[in-house]
Amino acid sequence: MKKTIVALTVALSTAGFVSLYFYEAGPTESTAHAAPAPPRSSVPSVTAQEVPGWSGEPLARAERTIDGTAESNKHGVVQVQLVLSAEDRITDVRFLQEPGPGRGAEAIKVLRQSTLTVQSAAIDTVSGATMTSESYLKSLQAALDAK
Repeated sequence: MKKTIVALTVALSTAGFVSLYFYEAGPTESTAHAAPAPPRSSVPSVTAQEVPGWSGEPLARAERTIDGTAESNKHGVVQVQLVLSAEDRITDVRFLQEPGPGRGAEAIKVLRQSTLTVQSAAIDTVSGATMTSESYLKSLQAALDAK
């Protein structure tokens, strides 16, 4: 009888831990209304007729920004904004949406620095913050694809 009770207790405890491990919370109030934003460039299209004194000759491109897509995971939403130089170098990665405090918040600092160093989305995920890292990489790649 005691063996049965112990075995039943162990089995139910294991089932409880497994279900907690795979539990995914629904969207919170702050993310429930966040619609994924399509990638967009912040450089408007202008013709020579719209700018007085411009002959229509190509101008040197200035710094520009491109928004990545909003990527959700169970820890929050990640959306990046790339800042590109006139030479198409990544000069900054800004966060339009980022996860709350925790491993994900610490990971985005590492991911941002890696992106600035490598100048692409070919970077490693951060151990312990895999979901946030994957969301960051998807948003970053969407912005790079839109440039």
